[in-house]
Amino acid sequence: MRPLRVEYCGEWYTVEAGEPFTIGRDSDLTIDENPYLHRTFLTLSSEYGLWWLSNVGQLLSATVSDATGSVQAWVAPGAKLPLVFQTVHVMFSAGATTYDFTVHAEEDFYNTSLTATPADGGTTVMPVTLTTSQRLLVVALAEHLLAQPTAGRATVPSSAEAAARLGWSMTTFNRKLDNVCEKLDRIGVDGLRGGRGKLATNRRARLVEYAVATRLVSADDLPMLDRAADDAEDART
Repeated sequence: MRPLRVEYCGEWYTVEAGEPFTIGRDSDLTIDENPYLHRTFLTLSSEYGLWWLSNVGQLLSATVSDATGSVQAWVAPGAKLPLVFQTVHVMFSAGATTYDFTVHAEEDFYNTSLTATPADGGTTVMPVTLTTSQRLLVVALAEHLLAQPTAGRATVPSSAEAAARLGWSMTTFNRKLDNVCEKLDRIGVDGLRGGRGKLATNRRARLVEYAVATRLVSADDLPMLDRAADDAEDART
């Protein structure tokens, strides 16, 4: 099998078939010294003629997407996923920090499209629809990740920091965050709600992972934040 190439923080790593390539706090690819990150969290390995991404941690999950964001999977502890695309983006959060790296394959794997073709031969696109204020909220939470030039690490702001960035009250921010999480939960996005109807405690990080991985928001949306802050300032004066 041809090797994989992994890009993280501007550095490149080569993954050869044979022994698993480990990713974590103290691994072949050392992500960070973050104590919330497992020493070995993920592995890349070859098996049955395919490359696999395995979650060997106990607490953290990873969000995996193809280059277009039209295919997205959540890899929970103990799960493994075959890598069948030429470019795969991997994102995960540990504490208040979100990390991402990119896996490049030299094999002739599949590419994907942002459209789906139904049985009648027509073409449909089924995006998640956000209101302007909901998009603003997601962009505020993902701002640091969207603004970085290459894959690496970024902090997810607290609710108070994101609310202040937008010029919103905490009541408004929390209500809109509830609405966004409930909307995505209804279409099957994992990790945004806890058990027995309780919202997941790490929902902000999971929301950022999903939104960036699926291109629900992008760096092109960042100017919205300054306009929103200016509008909030004008309203106060």
